[in-house]
Amino acid sequence: MLSLRQKTTPLGNAVAGFFRSKHTLPDLPYDYKALEPIICAEIMELHHKKHHQAYVTNYNAAEEQLADALQKNDTTKIVGLQNAIRFNGGGHLNHDIFWKNLTPKTTNLSPELKQSVEATYGDFETFKKTLITTTAAIQGSGWGWLGYNKLTKSLQITTCANQDPLQATTGLIPLLGIDVWEHAYYLQYKNVRPDYVESIFDIINWNDVSARFAAAKA
Repeated sequence: MLSLRQKTTPLGNAVAGFFRSKHTLPDLPYDYKALEPIICAEIMELHHKKHHQAYVTNYNAAEEQLADALQKNDTTKIVGLQNAIRFNGGGHLNHDIFWKNLTPKTTNLSPELKQSVEATYGDFETFKKTLITTTAAIQGSGWGWLGYNKLTKSLQITTCANQDPLQATTGLIPLLGIDVWEHAYYLQYKNVRPDYVESIFDIINWNDVSARFAAAKA
């Protein structure tokens, strides 16, 4: 006879199957030292191996607990796990975008993205200043974002607190994210966050940002 813990339903089996696949830490598309002098190798290694890995580990653990709670129809636990899933799942998602948004190579905005930037902000320098100012002004930890608004068919600069994912929080499709948690820059830039945010423009992968823009518009 099955115990209460062993009893399953078709929905419970489906849920268990859905969560069986584990999230993994993605490889970086460059060496840890490749973004120097903008971001030093020590920061990159700690940020990727320690911080991003922690989000992946905790996200997997939260999903396992959620699968178990869903099988048991434990509403209290299901609701209680939402913050852990949002925080750690958001951290994993945000960093996966962040690493790809950066590159040691020189890249340029696509003509389409450049045109949209100029249509929204007048010129690239105004856009850059707006994103730097908005991102550097975040209180505490969070992310500065350039997103695409499908309703208005336009670019939009905004911020998200902690590890809140952009699309789930605002509805905007993420194109470019700048991590301003202290672990992303403090070893090198200390408390001068604006210098870090401005410097990161020298290593933005505009090819990746442009590709995300094209996909968002499709």
